[in-house]
Amino acid sequence: MNGYVFNRTREAFLVSNLRVANTHWERLRGLIGQGRSTFRSGAGLWIVPSHGVHTFFMRVPLDLIYLDEELKVVHIEENVSPWRLAPMLTEAVSVLEIPAHTIYETGTKVGDSLEVHCALRTERAVAS
Repeated sequence: MNGYVFNRTREAFLVSNLRVANTHWERLRGLIGQGRSTFRSGAGLWIVPSHGVHTFFMRVPLDLIYLDEELKVVHIEENVSPWRLAPMLTEAVSVLEIPAHTIYETGTKVGDSLEVHCALRTERAVAS
């Protein structure tokens, strides 16, 4: 499933090629085995549902954006190295995995409202 993620607060695109992991197998596999050539600027994986992730078996660092059910940013982790366990947050219902430095480049902050467009969500998913 391809789509995109737009930060409404900052008026910036975070992801232009979104993949959704919404099954047990897709969430378990995540981005394992992805390298810089396949997971570069504009790529993203939205893990639904999720309270947190790991970077075991990954080959590239990631930025992580934790979202609540209204697609509001509740926590961020920048430049998470491979072989790490990211925080688990009960207020998060999904996690967006994006290439390292995307958070910095877009100015994304906790409290920002995101808009997600993908085949999983037939209508626009917009936080108020």
